[in-house]
Amino acid sequence: MMERIEQMTSNQTQMNEVTAIAAQRPEIQEIDFLGWLGQAQPGDSLEYHRGFLALDTMREGSDLPEKERLELSRVARRAWWAAEQNLVHLAQRRWAKDDYSYLAIARPRTASTPLTIQQLMSEETN
Repeated sequence: MMERIEQMTSNQTQMNEVTAIAAQRPEIQEIDFLGWLGQAQPGDSLEYHRGFLALDTMREGSDLPEKERLELSRVARRAWWAAEQNLVHLAQRRWAKDDYSYLAIARPRTASTPLTIQQLMSEETN
């Protein structure tokens, strides 16, 4: 787990650095996203999906196996939840038609912001 989180997180101070998790596969899991979120520094970025998120999460529009599609839906909901909690900014980078990188960019934290994975996991998403 730590190796995966270390791969996802940059210790460099450069703004706008994007950490891509296997852009060829949409297999980032919700726990990976939360692990990154718990240790991300302001300005760190995570590519949590590469493709066309709206289609890739739909049963009728996705080429993904059902298990991966459902996990991608959980990750997308968690990213949206993190944005609503002011933990991240959400952005997209267009590469080609129907090919986007979906990015979560860590925001500065306040004193009341949850920092541990346990605290983040205990927060429910709809």
